[in-house]
Amino acid sequence: MTIDPEQETKILRLHLVEHWKVGTIAEQLGVHHTTVERVLTTAGVPVVKQPRATLADPYVPFMVETLEKYPELPASSLYEMVKDRGYPGKGDHFRKVVARLRPRKPTEAYLRLRTLPGEQGQVDWAHFGKLTIGRAVRPLMAFVMVLSWSRHLFVRFFLGMGMAQFLKGHSEAFAYFGGVPRHNLYDNLKSVVLERKGDAIRFNPAFLGFASHYRFEPRPVAVGRGNEKARVERAIRYLRGSFFMARSWRDLDDLNTQVRAWCQEQAGERRCQEDETMTVREAFEQEQPQLLALADDDYPAAERKEVRVGKTPYVRFDLNDYSVPHDHVRRTLMVVADEHRVRVLDGPTLVAEHERSYDKRALVENPAHVEALVARKKEARKHRGMDRLQQAAPSSRELLMRCAERGHNLGSVTAGLLRLLDRFGASEMEQAIAEAISQDAPHLAAVRQILDRRLKVQDQPPPVDVPLPDDPRIRDIVVTPHALETYDQLESGGEDDDDETP
Repeated sequence: MTIDPEQETKILRLHLVEHWKVGTIAEQLGVHHTTVERVLTTAGVPVVKQPRATLADPYVPFMVETLEKYPELPASSLYEMVKDRGYPGKGDHFRKVVARLRPRKPTEAYLRLRTLPGEQGQVDWAHFGKLTIGRAVRPLMAFVMVLSWSRHLFVRFFLGMGMAQFLKGHSEAFAYFGGVPRHNLYDNLKSVVLERKGDAIRFNPAFLGFASHYRFEPRPVAVGRGNEKARVERAIRYLRGSFFMARSWRDLDDLNTQVRAWCQEQAGERRCQEDETMTVREAFEQEQPQLLALADDDYPAAERKEVRVGKTPYVRFDLNDYSVPHDHVRRTLMVVADEHRVRVLDGPTLVAEHERSYDKRALVENPAHVEALVARKKEARKHRGMDRLQQAAPSSRELLMRCAERGHNLGSVTAGLLRLLDRFGASEMEQAIAEAISQDAPHLAAVRQILDRRLKVQDQPPPVDVPLPDDPRIRDIVVTPHALETYDQLESGGEDDDDETP
């Protein structure tokens, strides 16, 4: 609150001459007590505050002694100890007392870290929300690498932060810089460190192989020492505010194209922290020759996963199903995937390749795989029908062979013979087929004609194509035919009417 000089003079007079207390001056002049304290402090008048007595005062010596022995003791535990000793107060007020009495850690000063050109890079992941793709919700992650001397930036967005994305981010960063820093700093993430006890570190073997390929040294920072890689932390804050905020983009490829241009243009034009007479781009031009040379070939950074094919010809990978040839069911295959393609291998042999889907529960099929399975199922049904036919009527084998010689469709012939088998029975079918063969008439129509003729000779009723339901009310029903004499009477009566004259 701002007050005029006249009121400041009045405050000083009331306090120094009339010996009014701060609270009394504030109440009488209608100002806040902090305003009175500020005026007195500015004038060099010490303001002594007398602490009010509290319920915790008798227990303060015990609390101080306990906190000196156990500085990290939770306030709730200390509250229970003091409560057992007779403290009648509530826990909320007690926490404020503990916060005032707890020993403070000495403030730590940090040295400004300086590096040589080409000596160090710093790497980290940053989370930029989530993307909804079909039925899937995927995290949008940014892989960020910054060269510590020039502050030159590389950023690459991914839909996840697995080992494959981590290695690909490195490979693209090294290609972007045209070289490799001699060592890189990391948090203790699982892609780099599997286990750590003090200075003893067990590195992830997959990442060690990658570091060996590019000949750089990975250096995890100490636990809880994020300040050791402050350059990449500041770069991520800069990325959020200067690039990503209010940014519009079509898809992931478009976003990565935009951020690559931003790294080269806007981020490259900022002042270099090591030498403010240069821009980051100018500093990088001096640093780039000091980087390690790139490896002769790229490191394979694709995702690899061993999968088991079940009864259906599909492999499950990253929430989606991809088709494989039907002759690979019940086998273990290897899926090798990058950002855009999913390949399925049986040993060294490529058995399927698909465009990668980032949806959830999507069925990604190659039409040739489905058509081959359908054709095989049809062939299997035909063979099953032939087996049944040959068991019921052995002569059908020779009949089918002769049909094949004449170019008949064996599928339709088999299906027709099976329908006749169901209507006439195995015995009649065998005799009819044998007769058709003996007459050199090996076709379906001849067998059907022979069966019909045999029925007429035997004076048998024609077979029922559709069997009656197994219901006694239908099977046992008696249908009484109507007497035909009624129609004769109707006919004669009609003739008499015609003979009458009007």
